[in-house]
Amino acid sequence: MLVEVKVPVLSESVAEATLLSWHKKAGEYVQRDENLIDVETDKVVLELPAPAAGLLKQIIKSDGASVGSNDVIATIDTDAVAPAPGKTHGDGQTQAPAKPQARGDKGKQRADETVLMPAAKKAAADRGIDTAELKGKGTGRGGRVTKEDVNRERPAEAEA
Repeated sequence: MLVEVKVPVLSESVAEATLLSWHKKAGEYVQRDENLIDVETDKVVLELPAPAAGLLKQIIKSDGASVGSNDVIATIDTDAVAPAPGKTHGDGQTQAPAKPQARGDKGKQRADETVLMPAAKKAAADRGIDTAELKGKGTGRGGRVTKEDVNRERPAEAEA
């Protein structure tokens, strides 16, 4: 049976979140409640656990994607059988399980890239700020630009 992995219901004041980094790859076996991915909002970073044990069949939304409450981001096949710790050759010898491969640059921020939080993108659009102007001005985790950074750049003008 396929089980959908969904973004949890976000708080009322949070419209969207960003998927930070997958801890598993498609095709890997996951245990129930094992952390699959970190989800970041303007207010908090959540660890999203696997809703069931099985094979991570498909990752629908990749690292860095913006998501909303209840968006489906992956599927798990619960009928899949957990792999044995090592494969047995015909001669009776056991081969060690494969080591996880390094993720490389996938999911990592480039040095010249400015990452804006979802609320910061909205605030910049509302104020007509070119996001390139915010390069290097982020005070959030990992240099991310927050809504507060945008407000400091160009505060909302008082209505007359």
